[in-house]
Amino acid sequence: MNRFSADPDKFEAESAEEILSMSLETFAPKIAFASSFGAEDVVVIDLMHKVYGDKIRVFTLDTGRLNPETYDVMDQIREKYSISIETMFPDYLEVEKMVTENGFNLMYDSIEKRKLCCAIRKVHPLRRMLKTLDAWITGLRRDQTATRSDVKKIELDASNNNIVKINPIVDWTNDMVWDHINKNDVPYNKLHDKGYPSIGCAPCTRAIKPGEDLRAGRWWWENDFHKECGLHWNK
Repeated sequence: MNRFSADPDKFEAESAEEILSMSLETFAPKIAFASSFGAEDVVVIDLMHKVYGDKIRVFTLDTGRLNPETYDVMDQIREKYSISIETMFPDYLEVEKMVTENGFNLMYDSIEKRKLCCAIRKVHPLRRMLKTLDAWITGLRRDQTATRSDVKKIELDASNNNIVKINPIVDWTNDMVWDHINKNDVPYNKLHDKGYPSIGCAPCTRAIKPGEDLRAGRWWWENDFHKECGLHWNK
């Protein structure tokens, strides 16, 4: 048993840099950051690079439905930090079967079909990667959505064989994220400048309106309050 799984709650007072330093020392090389390259994620990459240099591992889930701006920032991050980005793609046989049976934009037909699409394009590739790791890092923040309000800095991921899940900036605010980006000249997804605070697949993300919740642009056609893709919420 490692120091994280023995007593996860004792790390709540630690800073993001301290959490990352301890986690990388404990788990490397079998620890990696799951990045969708939103604002929070590029901040975590910048922090990881400051703590651990070019030895950091970053992976992403390429669903095949991402915006061009997301690929742009991936390349900018690769160049700035001189790192490779491990890319997980969905199983092509699963995608072919799903699209053949349900159509290309099945996500608009029902919540069940949208969750099927998320599972095949995101959750299954994530689980393939996590099976090779002892710990994974996320860019989750508590104030992103009500479903994340009780997330801890260190958790045991029950849906993935109790792998250690590390959320170093979970207590950061949106203002803190952007302050770090601006002060450290961190590349970011330009869709943020067009009103997209949360960015996922192109068909499932829109800009938000003034006063809307930060994640209101995700699966906006659904009435279900607890809207998640399944990567971080297993209900």
